[in-house]
Amino acid sequence: MAKPVKISDRDKSWARKSPPRRAYQTRPERRRILIVCEGEKTEPNYFNAIKASLPPHVAQVIEVRGLGANTQSLVNCAKKRRNRLLNTDYAYDEVWVVFDRDSFAPDAFDNAIHSAEAEGMKVAWSNEAFELWYILHFEDRQTAMSRDDYTACLSRYLENPYRKNDPGMYALLMHRGSEDMAIRRAIQRQVDHEGMPPHAANPCTTVNKLVERLNEFDPNS
Repeated sequence: MAKPVKISDRDKSWARKSPPRRAYQTRPERRRILIVCEGEKTEPNYFNAIKASLPPHVAQVIEVRGLGANTQSLVNCAKKRRNRLLNTDYAYDEVWVVFDRDSFAPDAFDNAIHSAEAEGMKVAWSNEAFELWYILHFEDRQTAMSRDDYTACLSRYLENPYRKNDPGMYALLMHRGSEDMAIRRAIQRQVDHEGMPPHAANPCTTVNKLVERLNEFDPNS
């Protein structure tokens, strides 16, 4: 029989022992993430490849949609889809919109970013093009370049002609480039352009934020 603790000893640390706790296994919180892309193939192919690379048991639903819309119309479409499922079992926990500066007017680009954020959505934008994110896997690009330059640069690094809608692009980047360095370089470009409106921040991209978010669901990352 265990010796009872004397009343005079009850306040001593060695006498205050909590009962052992039973270990419980908890399931990760299930998240529903909607990614709405400006492009119909390039960006959806890339993010769907990341989705496919995640373990099948991870507790989230990632839905990628390429709408072929631009800036504000893209934001409006994302908002409508989100609102359609509000207060249902299929409501989204996060909504991301992905679009480029392209040749859109400065105000149109900046206002689309601000309106998305005002609606509680997150934005993965690139100035000037989504391919900047690809190039940052290979070099610390610090000066602006044209779309033709993007293509020539990527063709050189890939040692094959760059194909814009290549479904294997994610695998190529992971094999030949460095995602970790791309993230660091993207963050540095954001620091370099801090305080500037997005349309003036060139080259700059926030795609790293979405990639890092998706990587959080990979237990091996």
